[in-house]
Amino acid sequence: MAPPYDVVGPEQRSVLAARHSANAILVELPEPDPRSGADRYVGAAARFAEWRADGILVADPDDAFYAYRMTDVDGATTLGVLGVLGLDKASAGQILPHEETLPKAKSDRLELLAATRVNLSPVWGLSMASGLTALLVNDAPPAAGAVDDDGVRHELWLIDDHAIMAAIADVVGSAPVVVADGHHRLATASTYLAGAGSGTPGADGILALVVELAEDTLSVGPIHRLLSGLPDGLDLVEAFDSWFDVARAGDCTERTTAALGESSALALVMSSGCWLLTPRDGTAEAAGSDLMSSMVALVVAELPDHDLAFANSWQEAVAAVRSEVAQAAVLLPPVAVAQIDAWAQARRRMPPKSTFFHPKPRTGMVFRALDLEA
Repeated sequence: MAPPYDVVGPEQRSVLAARHSANAILVELPEPDPRSGADRYVGAAARFAEWRADGILVADPDDAFYAYRMTDVDGATTLGVLGVLGLDKASAGQILPHEETLPKAKSDRLELLAATRVNLSPVWGLSMASGLTALLVNDAPPAAGAVDDDGVRHELWLIDDHAIMAAIADVVGSAPVVVADGHHRLATASTYLAGAGSGTPGADGILALVVELAEDTLSVGPIHRLLSGLPDGLDLVEAFDSWFDVARAGDCTERTTAALGESSALALVMSSGCWLLTPRDGTAEAAGSDLMSSMVALVVAELPDHDLAFANSWQEAVAAVRSEVAQAAVLLPPVAVAQIDAWAQARRRMPPKSTFFHPKPRTGMVFRALDLEA
């Protein structure tokens, strides 16, 4: 198994590719085959076909769902069901984007899907219906399990009882599904269906992990902002003071930054020190939402030309400042599950990079070959 393609860098890809000749990264992030001259997409299709021919991948004989549980090192669990979300007209209004997305090339994923005709990694959906988790809990030992490099245990249970499958489908189908992760994969599958895949069996669906949208089923982290390329002499503290009450928290020491990061404080971190940020009256109204990412965006929009990057952990954000990769980091608190639910109920999309759902479902636990849907 491997992380989804969009969180794997070149170094990690090399490690995973060297780990096993059937690691999922070899088809998830393929490379050209110098021996045959095949491009990366044709090579991925050929490798996947070889795995099936050699019995490395075996199709279940009947339709099935899969209960999928992720347990992190702290014991927190995320339990959902792997199945297929419909992409037809009847389903379109029931699959809701969770947040706006930043531009990203979709041609790579489209060419890979067209060549392999396989959903390699699932999108992650949040069911707005209650009762899904209860249908998935059981005492049986998992059919498969493995621990990833972050210490997260991933486990699968086969669900092929037709009565249970029908109950799961009824619950998921009774309310919209909010896309937590995989917006670009969903868009790619929709583009494929509308074009070359319109006559392909199975193209009208996509592999998805669906988890109940509830406090005890999700771990939501923040996405911090990294600022660089700002002109010399710019007073960032003054810039934030226009929308936030700013209070100095201390020097940029390990103790101070750890205290800020572990408390999920909204804070500005620079080599010259750390400052706590508290939204002023009227800031949320001006931003049009109660999300900290929206309010911080007010300040970012007023800055001179600069570069904006993102970090999923406060440690990564602080390290970028200390190494001078970034001039400043803005540490954000995580979005509450209740806020996600409220935005979904209102059919609103959160701003880009508002939430980081973790742990990430692994590629390679279950693949969906479109030709099996014939």
